[in-house]
Amino acid sequence: MDQIEKHPRFEEAQRHARNLRGFYTHALVYILVNAGLLGLNLLASPGRYWFGFAAMGWGIGLVVHGISVFASGAWLGPEWEARKVREYLQRLG
Repeated sequence: MDQIEKHPRFEEAQRHARNLRGFYTHALVYILVNAGLLGLNLLASPGRYWFGFAAMGWGIGLVVHGISVFASGAWLGPEWEARKVREYLQRLG
């Protein structure tokens, strides 16, 4: 384990692993809660499917979370942030 911790990008990789775990946890909770809501919906009011509104709203949040984890380097990720810091410092002189 000592060899891995000495890698120059270890902290970045560790942060990515934590973000990935957070996304997977979010996805699992989404599935479990929405399955429960579906069951409740079918038992309480089988003719009206209201659980879809919660699933859709939360699903949008889950998609955004996934984009932030899997496309972090491409869109508003660490590279983007570093570039913006350099641009700002260059403007200051």
